[in-house]
Amino acid sequence: MIFGGICLLATSTSVVAGPGIEPGASVMGNYLAGRFAESVRDLPAAADFLKAVLVSDPKVPDLLRRTFVILTMEGRFAEAVTLARQYVAEKPSATIGNLVLAVDEIKAGHYEAADQRLLKQPDTGLSGWTSPVLRAWALVATRKVDEALLALKPLQKEKSVYELHKGLVLEVGGRHQQAVDVLEKIVGEEGALSFRVVDILGNIYEQYGEKKKARALYDRYHKEYDGSTLFEPALKRLSSGGKPRAEVASAQDGSAEILFGIASSLRQQRSSETAMVLVRLALYLKPDYPIAQTLAGELLELDGRLSDANRFYARINPDSAFGRSATLRIAANLNDMKKTDEAIALLRKLATKYPDDPEAPTRIGDYLRSQERFREAVPEYDEAVRRVGELKPQHWRLLYIRGIVLEREKQWEKAEKDLLKALEFQPDQPYVLNYLGYSWVEQRVHLDRALAMIRKAVKLRPHDGYIIDSLGWGYYQLAKFDDAVAELERAVEYRPEDPVINDHLGDAYWSVGRKLEARFQWKRSLSLSPDEQLKKTVMEKLKHGLNRGDAAGPAKNKKVPDNG
Repeated sequence: MIFGGICLLATSTSVVAGPGIEPGASVMGNYLAGRFAESVRDLPAAADFLKAVLVSDPKVPDLLRRTFVILTMEGRFAEAVTLARQYVAEKPSATIGNLVLAVDEIKAGHYEAADQRLLKQPDTGLSGWTSPVLRAWALVATRKVDEALLALKPLQKEKSVYELHKGLVLEVGGRHQQAVDVLEKIVGEEGALSFRVVDILGNIYEQYGEKKKARALYDRYHKEYDGSTLFEPALKRLSSGGKPRAEVASAQDGSAEILFGIASSLRQQRSSETAMVLVRLALYLKPDYPIAQTLAGELLELDGRLSDANRFYARINPDSAFGRSATLRIAANLNDMKKTDEAIALLRKLATKYPDDPEAPTRIGDYLRSQERFREAVPEYDEAVRRVGELKPQHWRLLYIRGIVLEREKQWEKAEKDLLKALEFQPDQPYVLNYLGYSWVEQRVHLDRALAMIRKAVKLRPHDGYIIDSLGWGYYQLAKFDDAVAELERAVEYRPEDPVINDHLGDAYWSVGRKLEARFQWKRSLSLSPDEQLKKTVMEKLKHGLNRGDAAGPAKNKKVPDNG
């Protein structure tokens, strides 16, 4: 294999990048380690290994660009800028390279240099979005407000971006009333309110002592997005007489704003790598920027880098609009990393800080329920319901999941009450129909209604193996074995990996005389890592055949939707 002018032998090189492994003397080894680290999204290691390759063989195709991009994504700006200069020297029109250098110039206060650099960039692609706005902010910094407004003109067709930055340029440029007129026009137009515009305009109102206008705007947002708590810190500040610092007060802040805005849009378009470059640049200009820190954490989560994401969330000001959600995200990631007790401890602190918010106790209940710690989960859901107060249709999920844990704890009367109330709020919710219907089948009560409910759930979720299993197992319980076989065969098609559903199909086969197939399904169930109770039951059936009393029981791994 040839890198630049150096011939390298790859026959005996086996590289695994991991913690504590540093670049070595082998260019091939470093290259392979770097590419492997990239493939497993260990970007800190990838940057180190690829940098080492550049030192030895800088002519490896595309390596210079790739390395400075990774360094930028990792927030290693001094190193990234050095490589970006080399890359732009080779390719003067390089978009990302020039963007990194322009941002570094804005950070250093070299606004004229940034303006000249951006002026030379093409008006298409990423630079077609970034260059006009960054130029405008560089011009504002040198008190050229009219020129800044002209620089924004190429984005007039992109109305939301243009109007927002026009308003901000006017505000930072000292033309307050014109700025307010522009921003008020945005929030006055039809369509959903933008959090960011509300945040910025409300902040300006507060800066100028217009508290009634600020409060009305925040209340309007909360009304439009029922259940949102994003502006609770601002409303609390208004009540206490506090005054916030300006949300966008400088050219650096304004530049960070456009970089974040484009990054957010790219995140929605699943262009996560470019989004990460842009949000890192935004945070380089404005380190204390909660909404951008949140986005960076989300992008790291997409890469499976939960610990790194949590480090971003932990730096978010806990009293900002995103402080509460940041703590919830940290807890969710800890739970995903099997650190459930740490997650619960964090949520308990949050529950104490916000004594009226049901979110933290609900999450604690969810994490306990996922570990089948149902007895511990019940009081958490009780506390969440207490905090909710008046139950409304949007609370159906809370009632549903509390109903599940109460049923598991054999508190059926309470469980049934919750499930019926959840169904009253959401008559066509398939998971509630399924769980309540099957529970009635198990108890041999309300059988006609129960089966009708499960059939309805199947109609609503025709490819959900768990719900189809409920219907099949309901038929089995009622000794309708042919119907049971038909439904359970469908359930296994959709959930072939589930040991309980395979066991159910075995029972149904046995009951219609298909004993060889029954034994095959039971063996299949054993191969799928069943829990100890199911394993014991299935092994008994393989030894002695099936008595009706040996049936394993319903598949209790019913789905619970993440939100309502």
